[in-house]
Amino acid sequence: MKKSYIKIIFSAVLLGTMVSCHELDVPVTSELTPDVFPTDESQFISAAGPAYVALRGNISVEYFHLQTLTSDEAIFPAKGGNWYNGAEFKDLHLHSWTKDHSTVTGNWTWLSTIIGTVNQSLAILETNMPEGTTKNQSLAELKMVRALAYFWMMDSFGNVPIITTYGDYSAHPNAKRAEVFAFLETEIKAALPDLSAAVDVSTYGRPTKYLAQALLAKMYLNAEVYTGSPRYADCIAACDEIINSGKFSLEPANSYLKMFYPDNGPAMKEFIFAIPFDATATNSFPFRATNLHSRYDIPRGMVAKFKMPFTPDAAVSTLPEFYKYFSDANDIRNKEWLTGLQYYDDGRPVTVTTTKKGYDQFYAGPDPSAPYTYQINLTPQVTLRQDVASFDVGNDELAWNMGYRNIKFHPDATSLNRNQNNDVPIFRYSDAILMKAEAIQRGGAATSGATALSLVNSIRTARQATAFASLTLESIYEERAREFVSEMWHRNDMIRFGKFENKWGYKTDSDVNKRIFPIPNSAMLLNPALVQNPGY
Repeated sequence: MKKSYIKIIFSAVLLGTMVSCHELDVPVTSELTPDVFPTDESQFISAAGPAYVALRGNISVEYFHLQTLTSDEAIFPAKGGNWYNGAEFKDLHLHSWTKDHSTVTGNWTWLSTIIGTVNQSLAILETNMPEGTTKNQSLAELKMVRALAYFWMMDSFGNVPIITTYGDYSAHPNAKRAEVFAFLETEIKAALPDLSAAVDVSTYGRPTKYLAQALLAKMYLNAEVYTGSPRYADCIAACDEIINSGKFSLEPANSYLKMFYPDNGPAMKEFIFAIPFDATATNSFPFRATNLHSRYDIPRGMVAKFKMPFTPDAAVSTLPEFYKYFSDANDIRNKEWLTGLQYYDDGRPVTVTTTKKGYDQFYAGPDPSAPYTYQINLTPQVTLRQDVASFDVGNDELAWNMGYRNIKFHPDATSLNRNQNNDVPIFRYSDAILMKAEAIQRGGAATSGATALSLVNSIRTARQATAFASLTLESIYEERAREFVSEMWHRNDMIRFGKFENKWGYKTDSDVNKRIFPIPNSAMLLNPALVQNPGY
């Protein structure tokens, strides 16, 4: 069974009794009682379980929306009133969100939950786990989970409170973004010696030394954004720790697409850190099912082609401004997209039978209820043809087939519901290579004989794309767009490359304050010491 490695990470002995709702500066209501308190090493390991449950809670839905729908990578229009959701996705696209926006609030709550849950688990293990066991490694791994959450908070919200003590319910003010950066750098470096250097089934889904280096590299690459001071030499050094380890390699072209299939897992050579998912798991299980990519990405008429057990919503499309980066005809990454006329694997056209009116809701000719069969044809433009104000493309076949679709996280034909088994990579080896290339291109010193051009071309060669003869920062930006589509890094890249204020789709807003999100109103009501971010 694909997920058999789950048991290697930790058992679920205490998960059902220890998961509780945590919010920064909000008291925790559940308590540990003698009948659930850990007494042996396996139970101490299980005590870390709630942190991993929290980590994967929102990653492939709300966090994906926050990082992707606010960029030029994707758009989520309403369809005949469906999916309007109180302007939730419209506001993300237009950069018109407020401090009460549900996706913004949901991400703050989720990340706060991770931090609070880790603080609780650390309090248990630090006080009660015997020395001479795996204590130091367990503590270091938990601190890395917390570091990930704080990194995502720093990247998304900028100035956030730093809370590391379980049971501290005092009102904490925001730390400045540079202070959060410094805290994270110290925390990660302190954890590094105790993290495992193994890259195998035993550490899959758990923080290792290489996750620590990848997170440091990402921080250093963005240091000028976060702190005002570049750290490109440090970025290169952290990337070299990963590259020179010999533990990772680029997937060859014949297995690249399989990295994101439902049966991906520890065998993936590029995965530095991935979050495992199991579509059949219940919410109390550590690898609970919240990977819903196929639900949002696949056109409704493609159910038979992908042998899906449910009808997808076909809600999310890309924008022409983003898809233009996929212009090399030989690039294997082009196969991640559904575009134009659709066919079954045997060459038959994928057709849908509806009515003339069902095909085009604005049809005004004769026999509107007459049967009408057409071949699915995904068109590049997304047009708000029903109502611009309500961000609505209409609710007919033409509307459902607007926009090209990314299917990197391939539909899971084995799932019995809308969840998928595809594990979600957070850091891949190709990111270490491209981060190093960018840091060199921005002025960092090359190492080990590798130039920025040779590093980028190593990616392009592996993906069967034509090698570059020369390199610019724009080339690196576009390569990152191709390589990490649907992996929740594009907003981060757009900000670092100075493109987040550009126009795309229906967005015209150019307010630099939108580079970070507002502190949610609900959080400020709970913690009066918080200060709102500028512009909100």
